[in-house]
Amino acid sequence: MAKKIITIDPITRIEGHLKVELEIEEGKVIDARSSGTLFRGFEIILKGRDPRDAQQLTQRACGICSASHATAASLTLESAFRVRPPSNARIIRNLVTGANFLQSHILHFYLLAALDYFTGPEKPPFIPRFKGDFRLSKQMNKDYLDHYLKAMEVRRKIHDMIAIFAGKMPHHVSFVPGGVTEKPTVDKIVSFLWRLRESIDFIENIYVPDVLRIADIYKDYSKIGRGCGNLLSYGAFDLDDRGRKKLFKRGRFTDGKIEKMNSGKITEDVRYSWYEKKISGKNPKDSDTLPAPGKAGAYSWLKAPRYAGKPYELGPLARMWVNGDYRKGISVMDRHIARALETKKIARAMEEWVLQLRPGRRIYVSCRVPKNGQGIGLTEAPRGALGHWIKISNSRIARYQIVTPTNWNCSPRDDKGEPGPVEKSLIGTPVADPENPIEVMRIIRSYDPCMACSVHLIVPGRGLSEFRVC
Repeated sequence: MAKKIITIDPITRIEGHLKVELEIEEGKVIDARSSGTLFRGFEIILKGRDPRDAQQLTQRACGICSASHATAASLTLESAFRVRPPSNARIIRNLVTGANFLQSHILHFYLLAALDYFTGPEKPPFIPRFKGDFRLSKQMNKDYLDHYLKAMEVRRKIHDMIAIFAGKMPHHVSFVPGGVTEKPTVDKIVSFLWRLRESIDFIENIYVPDVLRIADIYKDYSKIGRGCGNLLSYGAFDLDDRGRKKLFKRGRFTDGKIEKMNSGKITEDVRYSWYEKKISGKNPKDSDTLPAPGKAGAYSWLKAPRYAGKPYELGPLARMWVNGDYRKGISVMDRHIARALETKKIARAMEEWVLQLRPGRRIYVSCRVPKNGQGIGLTEAPRGALGHWIKISNSRIARYQIVTPTNWNCSPRDDKGEPGPVEKSLIGTPVADPENPIEVMRIIRSYDPCMACSVHLIVPGRGLSEFRVC
């Protein structure tokens, strides 16, 4: 059978703009290239600014993960300023970020991924769609559609929860280096808690059972989409003021065992990325963002992050695996199950955290911008490990680097030619119909890619190429 090359651009029902090119032979993917098609340059925007702008500007990298960017930036600045926030601030950040995890995971399953497994009405947003092996009964389809609509209602209530302590959703205004600006009060605690308990009811009685049911019906997807097999977590949700205990541990899974994580071993390759080659292989604290559009051989605006030279998968499965909460496998369905179980774990933890708030106690520690300094902020976003790095010179930002989870998961090949995790997951995948590669879409969406939403750039006078999207 002749080789067939197909391009899916953009991949829909994800956050942002992703293109995938596949080479298919004898009904299997034999090669895959994952391309981030949008350059935004937040690191360049931040240069020369007051460091205290970082926790606000970096949130604009994403309208879904803004709480995690606010947390990472605050940790980065506190690292450079040498200050620790008080307990109330730590707990409020955990509550806001935790609530954001809940709404993001619910969004991912019902509005983005589940539509690969159930069929809704023959109208947008349920069409157009690829044809495929939809296996649910008519009644089950109806149930999932009902839950799809319920999920939107629950997400709205979770957004209200976030706004109680963050000021608004998205792009929060209450996170600052040294703490937060929103005081906990009894009425805010009660308002947050009753919304949380409604959300827990949906998570435990609808979301988790729905995911387990899909996983049971699509058992074959527990053997598809393994990827690189390496898993990495920076750890998240500090349980003490010094950050020694966390709800999710920091660590990595590789070569069949759990290992420690050292941020100094993180590098970013750019051989196949549209950046100048002189920055390749550097740790983010020493790197720069130097775009090189049109660079020969490159095919993505994403760099290729690596740990000790190896690709790593990030996300709920990585966190749950490193933490010892879920270790059944690494596959499409394992990602969905781990994400759902993680949602339950975080929600139940939040139920305890909100009651640990102490009205009347301090929420902020005063701090000053140093003339010179460096800082690092490592945390977790819903889609995986998130890192911010800063260098301060003359009390201004001299260098800022952001390495997002999807940068790892959807990375192009590295300098050695090793595929990124999503690319690796796709290679070897059976595709029944190259005109309707639904198997490919199920794998990609299991990672919950977040390329970030922003504007497209169009060169005046040039026509746009047509691609099939679904």
